[in-house]
Amino acid sequence: MRIIALSYFFVAVGGALGAMARFGLNVFLQRDISVPWGTLSANLLGCLVMGVIAQLVATSAWFNEAGIVPDQYRLLFAIGFCGSFTTLSALVMELHTMLQRNEILNSFSYLMVTMLGGFACFYLGFILTRALRM
Repeated sequence: MRIIALSYFFVAVGGALGAMARFGLNVFLQRDISVPWGTLSANLLGCLVMGVIAQLVATSAWFNEAGIVPDQYRLLFAIGFCGSFTTLSALVMELHTMLQRNEILNSFSYLMVTMLGGFACFYLGFILTRALRM
């Protein structure tokens, strides 16, 4: 029971930090209402962080040296922080708004930049972390 409660704690702390970071990034970047820079940046940066986490989890010996249990690290950063920092619902809402304004090319571009850029950022985080760890 204690382990389950501790898991919820890690997700809650990570989620609170991710939500606050996303809100701060959105406040800082959202100057132009026609382009959702805050959501785009949060989603791409979140994918980069997730790539770093994926590489760290893949090489679990690092966790033992740092004294961190891999599952707790994953709960805190991957599920908690990145889960609340990135957002599919905001992306869908912003795409809907663009389509309502008949901005077909902008909405398609935004979707493609988010999806392809997200994968590229994830892969970049994974590769950079692997290179730094060698």
